[in-house]
Amino acid sequence: MDPGATADGPSPRAPSTTLRKRPAVCIDTSRRGGDGASSSRDPARGPELAGARRASEEEGSMATSSPAAEERADAAAAKARARRDLEEAGGEPMSPAGRLFRETHFNCYIVAVIGLGAPVDVEAARAGLEATLVRHPRFSSVQVKDDGKRHGKPRWVRTTVDLDDHIIFPNLDPAATSADPDQAVEDYLSSLSTAPMDHSRPLWELHILDFATSEAASAVVLRVHHSLGDGISLLSLFIACTRSAADPERLPELPPAAPRRRAGPPPLSAGLAAMVMWVWSYAVLAWHTLVDVVCFVATAWFLRDPRTPFVAASEGVEFRRKRFVHRTLSLDDVKFVKNAMKCTVNDVFIGVTNAGLSRYYFRKTSDTNKERKKSQKNVRVRSALLVNIRKTPGLRALAEMMDSSKNNAAKWGNLIGYIILPFHIAMHDDPLEYIRQGKKTAERKKTSLEAVFTYWSGNLIVKLFGMKAAAALCYGMFTNTTMSFSSMVGPAEKVEFYGHPIVYIAPSVYGHPHALTVHYQSYVNSVKLVLAVDDAQFPDSHQLLDDFAESLRLIRQAASTT
Repeated sequence: MDPGATADGPSPRAPSTTLRKRPAVCIDTSRRGGDGASSSRDPARGPELAGARRASEEEGSMATSSPAAEERADAAAAKARARRDLEEAGGEPMSPAGRLFRETHFNCYIVAVIGLGAPVDVEAARAGLEATLVRHPRFSSVQVKDDGKRHGKPRWVRTTVDLDDHIIFPNLDPAATSADPDQAVEDYLSSLSTAPMDHSRPLWELHILDFATSEAASAVVLRVHHSLGDGISLLSLFIACTRSAADPERLPELPPAAPRRRAGPPPLSAGLAAMVMWVWSYAVLAWHTLVDVVCFVATAWFLRDPRTPFVAASEGVEFRRKRFVHRTLSLDDVKFVKNAMKCTVNDVFIGVTNAGLSRYYFRKTSDTNKERKKSQKNVRVRSALLVNIRKTPGLRALAEMMDSSKNNAAKWGNLIGYIILPFHIAMHDDPLEYIRQGKKTAERKKTSLEAVFTYWSGNLIVKLFGMKAAAALCYGMFTNTTMSFSSMVGPAEKVEFYGHPIVYIAPSVYGHPHALTVHYQSYVNSVKLVLAVDDAQFPDSHQLLDDFAESLRLIRQAASTT
């Protein structure tokens, strides 16, 4: 939430919007006593802290009266106090990936519009938040840096959660919300992309938009800083805050996910041919990983995509205003194409993106020569794709993710690696060719450990050279590619959010140096296509949505005739 946006006046970044506050409801989730005393009153910690105090006093008593000695003594005392304060505050160190999302050029936020089937019952929502979200360690912690050390690292420290700071009630223009409620929601969401959060509070907000749109009776907007967790973590937490619409007493069933494990060596009875194939598969894996890693490093340094309508028009796109637009697609159509082409749902998403970008590209370049369009088959458009590297992929139960044991294969956090995923800009007479290209691209990336390498090498670079070096490498990879791409599987059954039926879920992300981000989010039998675009560079963002929707229609039609 912008600290300048208060109940007494509008935010300087959104002059048409004021924020109404409700009476504060405080939930103390810190480790402090009821009288405000810190955890240093714990007898188990008393001797430890007393020793720190004595050390500080001894340092001061040994100081001479010279100014230099006094200055050294003051510095030592300050460091001792800083160490003591951090010890008293406790906290958990932030992961390297979480720290990356704090960097200037990667100050990333996840924003999700949740359409509801009923008007917002604010009291029910507050009670639900008290019982779930504010009890979560990340949503009840602030980021504190140990300034007492030269290379102090930020930590998560539990604090008091005041719901009045996190539930936002924007006063939108009634005429605008009545005339075009969809546009009003879109404009408000766009204004959030330039409104920073107050880092002295837990980094999340719930914005209440209690008016009907074309798809829902009301909507809420959840904005979360990306350092709190990756998409898998946050969506798993969100599902834990919902209940099945068919049975409000139980949690929704999670979509099944097969464990991500490579097959071990075949038994001796399988024969020599099976053993050779197994060895060959690992040789291919090693070669593809090497090629992808070299390409990744080259991209981070110098290998830049050519200029297209999708590339950021200028530097600093990560700081500019974004617009978030979405369109509902049929998951049944996607599955029909998947079955007809014997591929996966993600293959279809990649193929539809190939087709949608191609339609937009050739219209924007004003090339009406069909033969010339067909010859342009090597237009390189690459995306940065975040990949979940957990050993157990897919959504997991929240209790399982919060298990702190080292052997937990579904741990909470930002456990993500990057891969560079190419898209093909071309004009094909057969719409299914885009799906074939998508399937080929996806299958090639499945035989590579690029995501695992980028995750672990990123952590190693942070340890050896610091966060600035890792951020520079990542920034180079983003600025030399064209766009971001992702997809997430959501609940397979209808769910309720604190008693409110959910109609759709439309998440996206901003704060990274791309002018275009494409995200697919499934929910029951539908898919939300969500585009986050540079507001100035894509004034026709709804036309780009139309290109994607029309591409799926043509691909579905072609698949029905095969």
